[in-house]
Amino acid sequence: MQYNDLTPEEKHVIEDAATEYPYSGEYEDFFEDGTFICRRCNNPLYSSEAKFNAYCGWPAFESCFPDAILEENMGDGRTEITCANCAAHLGHVFRNEGFTKTNVRHCTNSLSIRFVAEGEELPAVIHGDAE
Repeated sequence: MQYNDLTPEEKHVIEDAATEYPYSGEYEDFFEDGTFICRRCNNPLYSSEAKFNAYCGWPAFESCFPDAILEENMGDGRTEITCANCAAHLGHVFRNEGFTKTNVRHCTNSLSIRFVAEGEELPAVIHGDAE
């Protein structure tokens, strides 16, 4: 199976580990009930209940679904987060900032995720090779 088609901008963020400009993403100031999934493979990543306004310019979540995300220490003080299913670049995770009771902030690119409203059926997760 092939993953979902991506725009050139989505590919740049997801495949090249780029970062979208702050305050430019569709989900930065978005607070509806539902689930955020990986834009490339549909893997459920975050519940809207975990989303909070960190005033950082990107969607922020205090927790993810179990085993949905992998973390990699970049060796420069940053920890990159990727989809555990397809390795799509999502953003970075920060700890010990004191914003939430979990003391965790997943700073995520809107271009890496897609929102499915509560009550809508989640699309099937795609297991396959990237183009």
